[in-house]
Amino acid sequence: MGALILDANVLIALLDRSDAHYGKAVEDVDAADQADRELIVPASAYSEALVAFARVGRLADARTAIAAMGIVVAALSTDIAEYAAELRATHAKLRLGDAVVLATAGLLSGELLTYDQRLARFARERR
Repeated sequence: MGALILDANVLIALLDRSDAHYGKAVEDVDAADQADRELIVPASAYSEALVAFARVGRLADARTAIAAMGIVVAALSTDIAEYAAELRATHAKLRLGDAVVLATAGLLSGELLTYDQRLARFARERR
């Protein structure tokens, strides 16, 4: 089984116990850990998840929590950027941030974990 690519909404849920998806996110990530799957978050999704923490001066706390969960941040490479541009160009309703997440999952041969139904649908279509 390949890596599990986390969308921003999953990372946000993991960091915020009051998030509606918190319990599901913990279960999903625990299951991935049990299966010895690598947890990867695209740099764009990582940045998106950190915005609320940056607003309140808790960026270091979030960074520490993410590292403690063993989540690796995938850099935005040229290949990922170009693939995301192709996805965005061919799907008018796909936002660029979501295209980067899909491109990361595709190029790293990972499975996307998202709680965004629209993005999940795009991911299923790409398989």
